[in-house]
Amino acid sequence: MTQHDPTLGELGEFAVIDAVAAGRAHPDGVLVGPGDDAAVLATPDGRTVVSTDMLVQDRHFRLDWSTPQQIGRRAIAQNAADIEAMGAMPTGFLVAFGAPAETPARMATELSDGLSEEAAKVGASVVGGDLVTAPQWVVSVTALGDLGGRPAVLRSGTRAGDVVAVSGELGRSAGGYALLAAGATELGPELSALVERHLTPVPPYGQGAVAAAAGATAMTDISDGLITDLAQLAEASGVGIELSTTELAPDTDALVVAAAALSLDPAVVNEWVLGGGEDHALAATFPSHIELPERWRAIGQVVEQPGIRVDGQAWQGPAGWDSYGATR
Repeated sequence: MTQHDPTLGELGEFAVIDAVAAGRAHPDGVLVGPGDDAAVLATPDGRTVVSTDMLVQDRHFRLDWSTPQQIGRRAIAQNAADIEAMGAMPTGFLVAFGAPAETPARMATELSDGLSEEAAKVGASVVGGDLVTAPQWVVSVTALGDLGGRPAVLRSGTRAGDVVAVSGELGRSAGGYALLAAGATELGPELSALVERHLTPVPPYGQGAVAAAAGATAMTDISDGLITDLAQLAEASGVGIELSTTELAPDTDALVVAAAALSLDPAVVNEWVLGGGEDHALAATFPSHIELPERWRAIGQVVEQPGIRVDGQAWQGPAGWDSYGATR
């Protein structure tokens, strides 16, 4: 006899909360965790960095592509990257989850597993949230962070002459998405790794604080696309940015295999790297006289002339994503 898989509606809100919160470990800074009207976190710096982001089914993820665990990991990763981009370290996450009542309750538990696993990678935890019935899955995350006594690194602090650098990898998510969208099957390890990077981003955890300590003048998370996100940074600082495809070769070279597998023009790898987004790498600017931290690499420079140029020319390809633009 097949065992019945209870749904969210059958169990009810409080039983589901108990199931997803049971046995979760929390770091010392969490003074009161899930189970009360609100959580209590220590704030040793005296300031709290706060960011929020949402993932909506069929806009940001697909249940036929991603497991609930992967969706949970993705939700934490993209929010943690925003905290990192301020030069802070994540300390806790609040997660609101909406789903149809007929959703199997085990899927909510698997989502919670992914949330907790990714939060643990940055020494944080899920400290609370909310559940609600919704026509489709919606995962809303509020991330909290601590600056450790350092000034916040804003987008508006860079000046002409600074070096533009990145920590993390670019274009992998876009390459993985292209493989998924094309229905590519029988993927080898190299292509499967790209698909995995779309489903579960790998931000360079800890590098936001490293960049801040090293003297970064501005920083941003690469979520919408390198061109788009750097354009926001440049506009906030009143400068321009020159990028070098030579310096981006480690990223484009890693994607050639995906372009070949899809029989695409090899030039598409530049579009994936410059306009793909969703890798959640960090981009920052540093004074030219300082040595870049170990896990950072130069990809361009800050100039006085406004705008973003690639190898001296205005970029003509996709620049990135817009929340109200076309769905991938």
